[in-house]
Amino acid sequence: MYQALIFFLLLLTWVIFSGLFDPFHLALGVVSCLLVTWMSSRMLFTNRTDGMGVRARQAFMLVGYLSWLLWQIVMANVHILKLALSPAGLGEVRPRIVRFRTGLRTDFGKFLLAQSITLTPGTVTIKIIGDEFVIHAISRFSADGLDGAMEARIAAIFEPDSREFMAAITEGGGR
Repeated sequence: MYQALIFFLLLLTWVIFSGLFDPFHLALGVVSCLLVTWMSSRMLFTNRTDGMGVRARQAFMLVGYLSWLLWQIVMANVHILKLALSPAGLGEVRPRIVRFRTGLRTDFGKFLLAQSITLTPGTVTIKIIGDEFVIHAISRFSADGLDGAMEARIAAIFEPDSREFMAAITEGGGR
């Protein structure tokens, strides 16, 4: 059921964005959507017992998270701009590798955290080994931004039973 829904939503998106309705492009769209559905169906919706109400709540909370993430990206861009344009900025550039263990259990939660970190200027997710994240940060300010707030927000959306653990991370000022 979920795979069919994912397939048809992807195919609808393909048709709308491509705007091409000839047999070649439609067949290419079908093959592509089948492949993406097959590859990602275990990552999306690992808990298939959740109903549409839970999914709607997650989608609503995800919009709030993405708004918060957009603000974090703007603030990080301002920091990088300061590093690039101010005479003292070069002195603040101290690249470092940051390692931390995540409390997120789902692959999708880890994926979202890794992509969010990489989207934020000044940080790049290098690798994920099990529960350990390896991040490159351009400065101490960027490294200090990995304080667990992003992880806690993702956990609140997709892993509501892990709130106590995430609250301990955010109240403790990080890892």
